[in-house]
Amino acid sequence: MAIFNQQPSAKKETPSFAPEPTPIATKEPAPVADYASPSPAYRAERVEAKESLIASDITIEGKIEGSGHVRIAGRFKGDVNVQGDLTIEKDAKLAGGVRAKKVTVAGELEGNIEAASQVDLLQSGVLVGDLKAGSLTVAAGSRMRGQVEFGWEEKGSSKASRNATENAVA
Repeated sequence: MAIFNQQPSAKKETPSFAPEPTPIATKEPAPVADYASPSPAYRAERVEAKESLIASDITIEGKIEGSGHVRIAGRFKGDVNVQGDLTIEKDAKLAGGVRAKKVTVAGELEGNIEAASQVDLLQSGVLVGDLKAGSLTVAAGSRMRGQVEFGWEEKGSSKASRNATENAVA
């Protein structure tokens, strides 16, 4: 008596280990991103995030102009005129005039800050030159030699002095 019935002429099928394809669910098509022309908000965000760095082992002589932020960790000789922020790192040195939105001095600046809305002179900061800014923050231990003028709005002060002169004449 046989326990199982075997047919000698029948071919055995080898099992297939390939997974069966899963059915694809129908969804709404994903929106197509247009990477060639980003939206204006994205473009403004990217411009705001750009920062140029002069590394600690670099010395440059020239002029910097632009709309981004500049961070100096090395040495730079020349004027800096940016619409963004300027940061002078500890042990860095800048010799030249500065025009920037916000200036942070942790290293040494030998030159005038001609126009800035805010200046932060940190504990390790040294400023040898004149300063004109909207506001000034000075940390204990920082050093400065020069004339300081802050808290005055040029447009408002000239308008106020002109009105005072007109009222005095009348």
